Amino acid sequence: MSSLSRELVFLILQFLDEEKFKETVHKLEQESGFYFNMKYFEDEVHNGNWDSVEKYLSGFTKVDDNRYSMKIFFEIRKQKYLEALDKHDRPKAVEILVKDLKVFASFNEELFKEITQLLTLENFRENEQLSKYGDTKSARTIMLVELKKLIEANPLFRDKLQFPNLKNSRLRTLINQSLNWQHQLCKNPRPNPDIKTLFVDHSCGQPNGALAPSPVNNPLLGVMPKAGTFPPLGAHGPFQPAPTPVPTPLVGWMSSPSAVTHSAVTGAPIGLNAPTNPVAILKHPRTPPTANPSIEYASADSEHVSKRIRPLGISEEVNLPVNILPVSYPQNHNQAAFSLEDLPKTVVRTLIQGSNPMSMDFHPVQQTILLVGTNVGDIALWDVGTRERLILRNFKVWELGTCSMSLQASLVKDPAVSVNRIIWSPDGALFGVAYSRHIVQIYYYHGGDDIRQHLEIDAHVGGVNDIAFAHPNKQLSIITCGDDKTIRVWDATSGTKQHTFEGHEAPVYSVCPHHKENIQFIFSTALDGKIKAWLYDNLGSRVDYDAPGHWCTTMAYSADGSRLFSCGTSKEGETFIVEWNESEGAVKRTYQGFRKRSLGVVQFDTTRNKFLVAGDEFLIKFWDMDNINLLTTVDADGGLPASPRIRFNKEGTLLAVSTHDNGIKILVNGDGLRLLRTLENRSFDASRAVSEIATKPVISPLTAASVATSSGITERTAPPITIAAGMNGEGRNMVDVKPRIADESMDKSKVWKLTEVNEPAQCRSLRLPDSLRTSKISRLIYSNSGVAILALASSAIHLLWKWPRNERHSSGKATTVVAPQLWQPPSGILMTNEITDTNPEEAVHCFALSKNDSYVMSASGGKISLFNMMTFKTMTTFMSPPPAATFLAFHPQDNNIIAIGMEDSTIQIYNVRVDEVKSKLRGHSKRITGLAFSNVLNVLVSSGADAQLCVFGTDGWEKQRSRFLQIPAGRAPAAIADTRVQFHQDQIHFLAVHETQIALYETTKLECVKQWSPREGSAPISHATFSCDSQLIYASFLDATICIFLAANFTLHCRVLPAAYLVGNVSATVYPLVVAAHPSEPNQFALGMTDGGVYVLEPLESEGKWGVSPPTENGSASSLSITPPAGASNPDQPQR
Repeated sequence: MSSLSRELVFLILQFLDEEKFKETVHKLEQESGFYFNMKYFEDEVHNGNWDSVEKYLSGFTKVDDNRYSMKIFFEIRKQKYLEALDKHDRPKAVEILVKDLKVFASFNEELFKEITQLLTLENFRENEQLSKYGDTKSARTIMLVELKKLIEANPLFRDKLQFPNLKNSRLRTLINQSLNWQHQLCKNPRPNPDIKTLFVDHSCGQPNGALAPSPVNNPLLGVMPKAGTFPPLGAHGPFQPAPTPVPTPLVGWMSSPSAVTHSAVTGAPIGLNAPTNPVAILKHPRTPPTANPSIEYASADSEHVSKRIRPLGISEEVNLPVNILPVSYPQNHNQAAFSLEDLPKTVVRTLIQGSNPMSMDFHPVQQTILLVGTNVGDIALWDVGTRERLILRNFKVWELGTCSMSLQASLVKDPAVSVNRIIWSPDGALFGVAYSRHIVQIYYYHGGDDIRQHLEIDAHVGGVNDIAFAHPNKQLSIITCGDDKTIRVWDATSGTKQHTFEGHEAPVYSVCPHHKENIQFIFSTALDGKIKAWLYDNLGSRVDYDAPGHWCTTMAYSADGSRLFSCGTSKEGETFIVEWNESEGAVKRTYQGFRKRSLGVVQFDTTRNKFLVAGDEFLIKFWDMDNINLLTTVDADGGLPASPRIRFNKEGTLLAVSTHDNGIKILVNGDGLRLLRTLENRSFDASRAVSEIATKPVISPLTAASVATSSGITERTAPPITIAAGMNGEGRNMVDVKPRIADESMDKSKVWKLTEVNEPAQCRSLRLPDSLRTSKISRLIYSNSGVAILALASSAIHLLWKWPRNERHSSGKATTVVAPQLWQPPSGILMTNEITDTNPEEAVHCFALSKNDSYVMSASGGKISLFNMMTFKTMTTFMSPPPAATFLAFHPQDNNIIAIGMEDSTIQIYNVRVDEVKSKLRGHSKRITGLAFSNVLNVLVSSGADAQLCVFGTDGWEKQRSRFLQIPAGRAPAAIADTRVQFHQDQIHFLAVHETQIALYETTKLECVKQWSPREGSAPISHATFSCDSQLIYASFLDATICIFLAANFTLHCRVLPAAYLVGNVSATVYPLVVAAHPSEPNQFALGMTDGGVYVLEPLESEGKWGVSPPTENGSASSLSITPPAGASNPDQPQR
């Protein structure tokens, strides 16, 4: 139905309401599905008119449409069932059970059995979970609160909960205007026309020779009645003129029901999983705008899954919060206030690339790391913060003999190769390069200047025009398209081809993978202007329509995934940037501001869910997403090509733009300028030292001795992953790899010295306020959003600190500048684990935080507890000891699967949804002390108090390999010493932490690549963790020293002494037991202490980072001897 037809329905609804046709109004609401009248729905629920309630709902959703819909129908039918039981109407209850509730049995059979067992009770309140059920009226009121939240969260109800803001009797007004116009067209208009019918056009009958006065101000239909009782809802604004329809709208995807067969409902628990039928997803896009990604713990009202009446069964309580709670679903795209100052318009860097940049991409985590691919096949890696080009690689086929003959012949005929696209993987551990000749190359990125060859794929015949990463089937895949008119999907680990999509009739120009709920799909565009969409199957494209421009088109979603845009340039140079209405397959808005003849293919980008940017007419052009008119333009101080390449960083604070002289300009806003200024000051002296050392192959023994004595770094030989190894056999020296942009003078007398922080003035530290007298901190973690810190004390009590968001501190993230609050809900309850008869101080404490920060799974020697982080309520407990849980870890792709390390040395793979242990893994001889999942390798790495490491496959949970830690000679570990494991950002290597060492292992072979041990007689290591970008390792010791290492080579980078942060509290008994790294600030970490204190530490703002980079000897720092720190044992889980 067109937009105007939809608006007509609203006019009719208003007219019917004003005329008091109440039943007809609600019938039309239901049949049209355009407006969900919440007030009517509430009345029907309060009155218990269940048949009417379900019939009205049926106009908007069905039971199996999505998890929200399923939950809505389940709650209604459960309430109807309980009311029948409460009236002792057993026959009615049985009828409801069989007719209405049995449909949910396929999703949760245990839950259905428990509901059925209520029939055997004289009073269902005897069931513990229903013991607080009140009377019918109060129960309906409580349920209605839940239903309203589910409806508001359900994407199917988006734009259907508000009635447009219409003037009274709008339909009458339009009819009057029409009649007035008809009357003015009469050949012989009468002064007082008599309107008797609307069925035919008005015409004055007999001529009277007189001109009638204009009747514009005379309502021909009489006095307009006052508005009736239609809900007085505010302006909504989506009712715009009908956009130009696309020949085959998106709503027509999968329109042939015979093309695909799927089950009608999913096998997941009630209200949890997305529908198995992709048709529903693609016909009714449901990606909710995540405009509020960070959880506000204080908003207990948002706990729309945790009801006063606990549902029957654990599955809903555990699974729903993971999938529903953290997302708010606004009904429009109104954003927070933005100004032109938010746009990066100031040029602060000019990088000389040397060849023309064709594609650029900022690292998704390290905001200043920029990838560049050029027209001669070069790839470069820049740190725009320090102005260094970290990497420069010329194009080279790695294994020419394995390539197709057509590629070999092509390269012989014409060796010129260009980069068409270069892009990071979502986590920044890989990047891919698509070349103009047949192949793509995939590199591992280990931070700094460390990249390694991973895959070379002969992907297409001809050019590879685009490359992207996606996660179909929960595994990372590579998507490519090319001149051979195909789209292909490859396994990112092995390079195996998974899918080939054929159907385009011209070379495929771009791909745009995306997902709606759990349905993954790909948009593709071709040079004939066709757009197609594909699911990861072999059933062909789901859509086929024309893109504006009919030539080179790229597509992109806003950062929150809720809005789809495309930018296309025609062969004649006409450029179109448009926003799509996915549900109607129509162009929602076309942005203005392009010249009629662009001088090249225009590139565009999006940022912050607010702005669009394009390079055109030697300018950078900006638009507000919600306004078609050009917002502003920037010339970047001149020197831009006609259609410059452009790319935002993830936060939208930096913008890279190509120049006509083979360079790149970096533009910043205020936040970006502050970021770069802190990085500028980080290591000026160190960079001079590195440049000097690059010309000297030998470091003086005196220099090495001045650095330190006696701790050792051991580097093991492992050719595939040697950290300092060169690539392609290139013998580049330091100067080749890191050319300087700025002219730097050399201070030959300056030598590097280990940075020691031994005074409070040398760093920023903050002890978090603590009104509760607690014992030592056993576990510590930042929330994933970075706005809070959660600690578990040895008294089994959890402590949550939350930073305020205000004018002074707009980000709300953890910092030393603003003190957080020790937060408690209004109820005043504490999150306290169950304990056994033993002293809780002696118990093993562990916890794991859900990805959305809403729930924490925790244990302190007793049962495992699931807590709601907003209300602190205990949602459920399970797994009574013995054996007790000693470590917990969520599966990275399914928060219903938990790996539980046990006191008896086993690992139990537990499915919370069905309350069942799926597997029991064996391999250790003592308790489990660490668990970590790799979502790239699909393995689980475990560590135990036996100093052993084990690797298990997550597909069949089989044990793949195991190895004991290599304890340094002369070091006798304690009888039971904890070993922790944490994956590097690349998900290939992991850090092992033991009181005697920190070590880096390569997972597939379980080989130790790097190892560092404190010298004999010094304090043991208590804990260590990677920084969020895996560039640093923070290690704590039993003498309260903190050592900061470079993760690439285990070089000691900086040492923080106790006096720097334990002001007035330095004691031999006070030291950190656990270290936690901030999830997005690489230079911030927190410490959990033996005295119950929690400290947050950051470097000085003027320095921006910890320490100064040490010089390297012949490209490697592994030969440096390190000053021993001091450290000890008692750790925490690295949860990230």
